Amino acid sequence: MEVILLSKVENLGDIGELVNVRSGYGRNFLIPQGKATIANEANRAMFEARRAELEKAAAEALAAARTRAESLDGLKVAISCKAGEEGKLFGSVGTVDIADAVAAAGVELAKHEVRLSEGTIRELGEYAVELHLHPEVNVTITLEISAEE
Repeated sequence: MEVILLSKVENLGDIGELVNVRSGYGRNFLIPQGKATIANEANRAMFEARRAELEKAAAEALAAARTRAESLDGLKVAISCKAGEEGKLFGSVGTVDIADAVAAAGVELAKHEVRLSEGTIRELGEYAVELHLHPEVNVTITLEISAEE
């Protein structure tokens, strides 16, 4: 299936590129999310008419993500959880918990922006957590997990 990208899609392409994708990916993800449209003559003409508007919106989103990255850079967030004597948590700390802790620190963050490469955190300690704010903007924060008293 050939589609025209309406926004930058990580590992696929940039705005305005004509790409071939599998039909299911196009129909079930790209088109419903507004990230692409089917590549036919009418849609190509519509895209060319809206190109400047889409590129401006993409530039504004990138600038907003960079501003958020500056406010998050070097941030240290602490979460306290119940833990056993060996330092293992009763449960785990996941993306929702981290997003809530960062929001409590004063910066809005969605759970899908938190990337835990090794899965949920199950032990006490200090961790570097990567935040993916935009396809071009990543920032790392420090997360300290301590035992509740």
